[in-house]
Amino acid sequence: MKRFNLRLYLVTDEACLPPDRNLFDAVEEALHAGVTLVQYREKNGLGKDMLEKARRLIALCHRYNVPLLVNDRLDIALLTGADGVHLGQDDIPVAEARRLADLFFANSVAAHTAGSTLPLTGNRFLIGATAHNVQEALAAEAAGADYLGCGAVFVTHTKKDTVPLGLEGLKAIRQAVRIPIAGIAGITTENYRQVLDTGADGVAVVSGILGAASVCGAVNRFLGQ
Repeated sequence: MKRFNLRLYLVTDEACLPPDRNLFDAVEEALHAGVTLVQYREKNGLGKDMLEKARRLIALCHRYNVPLLVNDRLDIALLTGADGVHLGQDDIPVAEARRLADLFFANSVAAHTAGSTLPLTGNRFLIGATAHNVQEALAAEAAGADYLGCGAVFVTHTKKDTVPLGLEGLKAIRQAVRIPIAGIAGITTENYRQVLDTGADGVAVVSGILGAASVCGAVNRFLGQ
């Protein structure tokens, strides 16, 4: 059974980290403070380096019983035993990703019978999808997405060239789909409650946590609302 909580969803971006803070320490501090889901995102990473980092992050997240998803890269997610993948509109379509994941895990079961140690988590593999509007949200849900990351809710410097969806747009998506949704982009402790008031199940945050003076303090402020 798939279990995940979108309430405070940390998305990584090493560009948001202050010079004296490394990715793994920041993620662990956020986990210790209570983030409920983590997505490893590295848009221009090399495959070998991403495999290494993803494995470290998975081990770290699992110590806190928090799922780790990989952004865009289904191959990295499957090879590392991540809990799932998050796909954008320009990535592999959700239905195709599900088909490939099912094939991978079916082969893993067969190999495991012969003594392999490949992961056996196909029935729990999460696939999230990005939705910028109601039409994309409905299509992703129909294709089998487990949840949606919806945005950009507000103007953000993390992602350039985005047109804000706004709170009304997020509310429209919430009313159109049944699967869980999280608002993303430009979300701060000041507007967090407004996002939840649309009916969203949670928020995805990048710089608001990783770039804060205190990672733990930022998480506590979000969760204290």
